[in-house]
Amino acid sequence: MKKLFALIAILSIFVFGMSVNVVAQDQTEAAATEEVTEAADSVAQATDSIVDLTADPVEEAAVAAEEGKSLHSQLKQKFIEGGPTFMSFVLIALILGLALAIERIIYLNLATTNTKRLLAKVEDALNNGGIEAAKEVCRNTRGPVASIFYQGLDRYDEGVDVVEKSVVSYGSVQAGLLEKGLSWIALFIALAPMLGFLGTVIGMIQAFDAIEVAGDISPSLVAGGIKVALITTVTGLVVAMILQIFYNYCVSKIDSIINSMEDASITLLDMVVKFNAKK
Repeated sequence: MKKLFALIAILSIFVFGMSVNVVAQDQTEAAATEEVTEAADSVAQATDSIVDLTADPVEEAAVAAEEGKSLHSQLKQKFIEGGPTFMSFVLIALILGLALAIERIIYLNLATTNTKRLLAKVEDALNNGGIEAAKEVCRNTRGPVASIFYQGLDRYDEGVDVVEKSVVSYGSVQAGLLEKGLSWIALFIALAPMLGFLGTVIGMIQAFDAIEVAGDISPSLVAGGIKVALITTVTGLVVAMILQIFYNYCVSKIDSIINSMEDASITLLDMVVKFNAKK
């Protein structure tokens, strides 16, 4: 009997130990499962926060776009903040200056001529058809160089000296036509920043008047007045820089055309002298 009780006790202890191990293992697995779950929740929360952080700028950009924060609206807002009076004068200077510059650019591009080809045609016409054929070539060619050639060839009967004087005189006339309107563009280049500075000075005076009326120097009042005053200066400087680019392009184009006119005129006089010597 004692052996039986001992065997039963041993079996009971063994079974109890197995159950305890199973329970402990289950608890360990449950704890591990809870830790994994908590870690997954943490990762999910971190991912959600990262997504929120990356989504916020996009949403803000969409909201800003919906609110009309485009370049056009910002320029319009700055125009209103700078004061319609002086900003309108600066804008008029920009419009008139651009109109004159575009007109000059179109005129100068149309006045550009391939002088080498024209000289070749005139020389061929002189050798084959004489002065009248050369005049016809010049009459059918567009540009100031062809006009100078025509005026010189038209006075061939009066002598080579008269041809030279005609070319020089009419060359000065054509140079004046090329430079027409540049003085007005230069005027608007100088006038735009002056109008901007004038608006700034008047804006500063108004800001100090507001300070005097308020009796206190408020940072918001001073900063707002100065910002509004400086907008006109910035606008005037930007307008002047834009017009200056177009002005320099026109000047360089005119210099190129005048140099071509002078070189071609000298070559024409040489051809006329040779043609006169052959007669």
